[in-house]
Amino acid sequence: MSAPVAVARGVTHRISGRGGAVTVLADVSVEVGSGELLVLAGRSGSGKSTLCHLLAGISSPTTGQVLVGGRAAAGVRDWREVAVLPQRLGLVEELSVVENVAWPCLLNGLPVPAGLLEDLALDHLAHRPVHQASLGEQQRTGLARALAVRPLLAVLDEPTGHQDDANVDRVLAVLAAAAAAGTAVVAATHDERVMEAADRVVHLRGGRVVSG
Repeated sequence: MSAPVAVARGVTHRISGRGGAVTVLADVSVEVGSGELLVLAGRSGSGKSTLCHLLAGISSPTTGQVLVGGRAAAGVRDWREVAVLPQRLGLVEELSVVENVAWPCLLNGLPVPAGLLEDLALDHLAHRPVHQASLGEQQRTGLARALAVRPLLAVLDEPTGHQDDANVDRVLAVLAAAAAAGTAVVAATHDERVMEAADRVVHLRGGRVVSG
């Protein structure tokens, strides 16, 4: 594997529950390299989304280290370094599909990559308000937004969760292209098709890495 872009080292993460602290991740170590498509697999509650949040810098681990580009992930705020597709898509409803995709590009003075909307079958509704798009179309809009700036690391939580077969193929092609261009792609998923397309699959169970 190439030099790691993102590293989680001995990460344990606890959250407060009614009966006290609940351990969501326990002593997890994972790394992903430039140009690698890494899948996090496991049942609901296995810790996949929590690990995505830590790698994306949305939250910090209770113990252990999470680094992106050699820096603490929680300190990274530039989408050129870490871009995210969360399960709650976080699109701006007042903006059109293309405006949502272009938003991180405009913030960084970059053009929207040619063909990205077409690759995800979004070109025909580019100027439609995003709230009028279907849930699958909105999810692909969020994916296009995450990849538009060609980030160092893309963290994607269930990127095919609302897609039919044809659009799963489109998503996989776009993920492969992003990885080929050098982005380290981390995708949490239940989808066997995404796992089959991955360079490596890390399986989580009960907040621990059990293989990969």
